Amino acid sequence: MLGITANLKLKSDNITNTRRRKKMDIRKRVDISAYLVIGPENTKGRSVGIIIKEAVEAGFTFVQVRSKVASARELIQLTREAADAIAEVGKSHYVALVVNDRLDVILAARKEGIKVDGIHVGQSDIPVKVCREYLGEDSIIGLSARTTELFEYIKTADASLLDYFGVGPLHETLTKPDCGLDTNGKVLTRSFEEIAKLAKLSSIPVVVGGGVKLQDIPQLAQTGVEGFFVVSAVTKADDPKSASAELVDAWKVHKI
Repeated sequence: MLGITANLKLKSDNITNTRRRKKMDIRKRVDISAYLVIGPENTKGRSVGIIIKEAVEAGFTFVQVRSKVASARELIQLTREAADAIAEVGKSHYVALVVNDRLDVILAARKEGIKVDGIHVGQSDIPVKVCREYLGEDSIIGLSARTTELFEYIKTADASLLDYFGVGPLHETLTKPDCGLDTNGKVLTRSFEEIAKLAKLSSIPVVVGGGVKLQDIPQLAQTGVEGFFVVSAVTKADDPKSASAELVDAWKVHKI
């Protein structure tokens, strides 16, 4: 009887260790080249899960669930839909899933067995150090870079606990009107030249978004950043899968 118990425990430990290695693997090989940000307010009433599935099938490599209108329970359910959609395509160990801002949602989702790979936070959200403490070393943490004094910030910020910086906007965007807002209430957009400079200054990968459209991809791919992020270019497209494929293909063709 003791032998059977010991074998069962060993098997359970092996499964746990395997899952942990896979989680660590996704952080080590995190791919932010084609990054989708999505919430129910962005989909024209269509299913978040279906759009995520179509985007991942088309080659998107990273998904962030973000909603400022959903409750905590609704966000947990959205995260489940997102994780299930990625799993249906067979990409759970290759396409990362993070939640914007809500550390509580991530912890609750994990408690329910939902695969969530990490968090993305802004400058006024939960501190990165706290996120790392609660989520562990195998989780992905992204941070929106500061708008004001951006170049000095990118050059001097402690990025030891981070996996990537989010930078933008490239253009003003109705999806997130306060994106790039400085202390004077003015939206600061970034030129391709500025983005190329940021890519050289940063000690960690940079993903750029904010009003990014298909026609921006060729120039953006030449700046040296690791990827682009989009919302409405996919979520509000008449055919999200085709729109996703066009963005991914353009990035692959023009990336230096």
